[in-house]
Amino acid sequence: MTQDVEMKDNNHTPSQSIISSTTSTLLHLKEIAALIDTGSYTKEVRRVARAVRLTIGLRRKLTASVLSSFLDFALIPGSEPHSRLSSFVPKGDEHDMEVDTASSVAKAASSKHLPAELEIYCYFILLLFLVDHKKYNEAKACSSASIARLKNLNRRTIDVIASRLYFYYSLSYEQTGDLAEIRGNLLALHHSATLRHDELGQETLLNLLLRNYLHYNLYDQAEKLRSKAPRFEAHSNQQFCRYLFYLGKIKTIQLEYTDAKESLLQAARKAPIAALGFRIQCNKWAVLVRLLLGEIPERSVFTQKGMDKALWPYFELTNAVRIGDLELFRTVQEKFSDTFAQDRTHNLIVRLRHNVIRTGLRNISISYSRISLPDVAKKLRLNSENPVADAESIVAKAIRDGAIDATIDHKNGYMVSKETGDIYSTNEPQTAFNSRIAFCLNMHNEAVRALRFPPNTHKEKESDEKRRERKQQEEELAKHMAEEDDDDF
Repeated sequence: MTQDVEMKDNNHTPSQSIISSTTSTLLHLKEIAALIDTGSYTKEVRRVARAVRLTIGLRRKLTASVLSSFLDFALIPGSEPHSRLSSFVPKGDEHDMEVDTASSVAKAASSKHLPAELEIYCYFILLLFLVDHKKYNEAKACSSASIARLKNLNRRTIDVIASRLYFYYSLSYEQTGDLAEIRGNLLALHHSATLRHDELGQETLLNLLLRNYLHYNLYDQAEKLRSKAPRFEAHSNQQFCRYLFYLGKIKTIQLEYTDAKESLLQAARKAPIAALGFRIQCNKWAVLVRLLLGEIPERSVFTQKGMDKALWPYFELTNAVRIGDLELFRTVQEKFSDTFAQDRTHNLIVRLRHNVIRTGLRNISISYSRISLPDVAKKLRLNSENPVADAESIVAKAIRDGAIDATIDHKNGYMVSKETGDIYSTNEPQTAFNSRIAFCLNMHNEAVRALRFPPNTHKEKESDEKRRERKQQEEELAKHMAEEDDDDF
């Protein structure tokens, strides 16, 4: 008998745990809604930003039943916003919530004014749920409705949530292959954000527009927009990283490799550790740019944690460029052609052929004091109709560009290399040190610009009472942070 009772109790455990987990998720969402309500009343943007951060931690726990119950709690049942948002919630969830507080809360909600921030927040969590469950067509409709609602609102407390809605608006259209349809809407939204001094919205929409143009290889239009847009102030680290990545891609296509390398490496450094896919893309483009500049990336670049498999084709490509073997370069190019096409880096790899030939020629000039042009063509593995003439033109161009220190004996068909002198007697060490110093100074200037200070601190003198209050708040904050660290360990 006891065993049967225990088995029955165990059979009820999974459903009870599901109900308890959904109930706790709903309670967390209610706390977040209260935080947004307070932020709307006091006009504190930081409270709304904190609510968005807390929601990201709950996104994996969102279900259709939780969303339906939360909409009943946050919005007035039967109202136009409630009906519109409820139409986007998928029906027929397996585990319906048995929460009896929704009706009582709905009665309380009907007697109070609904803040616009809470309505926009409901759009936000709905989009999170739809995108995470890959329901992109429903996400398109929901995001379009949210953008139409945002056009009628001009509140700085909504800007944080609005920037997220812009992102998912673009993402849902990109996943369904209709990204070109919203380009006009994004330009209009960017214009409105500029007029309203919505700085976070400007940064987000500028990145979305650059991504839109680059998706269709419209690099010239992307550069025109970037150059004429307001200066990027980097209010969000994530948006700044994306901006640097897109800027690096534009500069690479426009042959400005030095600026492109700086932007791509900075984007990879500033990106969060959790953004592995983004950092992989940054490193792929940075490797190609460094190869086009004539540099060979360190082996540690390809052995970073979680990146070795994704960067393996680029490691083999780097090895072929380093050796200067044109045949090996062709083999790697054919072997990983699908990967390069998927990464949209095939055009850059075609440009690398000239660097492979130049590297091979440099190795030949170091190894031989005199070598015939047919032998140069044979060692470079030039598969053309007239390899000797091609080898002669390649050697002449390399000598003119200063890649090798040699002369051509046209009468006898030889390349004669000069003796290698002391590199420290040239300007090359000075150039290398100058580039390093410039890099460090640039990083220092960016760090200084990134510092933020309270407004009007140079105008207002702090009173003793305010100073004591500030110190007390700092001590309480430090104590609270210490307690949180203890809890984590």
